Amino acid sequence: MPSLGLPELIVILVIALVVFGPKKLPEVGRALGSSIKEFKKSAKEITNDIENKEKDS
Repeated sequence: MPSLGLPELIVILVIALVVFGPKKLPEVGRALGSSIKEFKKSAKEITNDIENKEKDS
């Protein structure tokens, strides 16, 4: 998957601004950020569980 450059990020921001509006955008950003944080935390826990089981075997 290619990385996003500045032009792509600007297009995404403009689309988000049009769809959600300027008042809702910070709320949506916080919700997205916390969702990503929870996903990373869960993925790390699963990885740690798998590594611990491999060590026990």
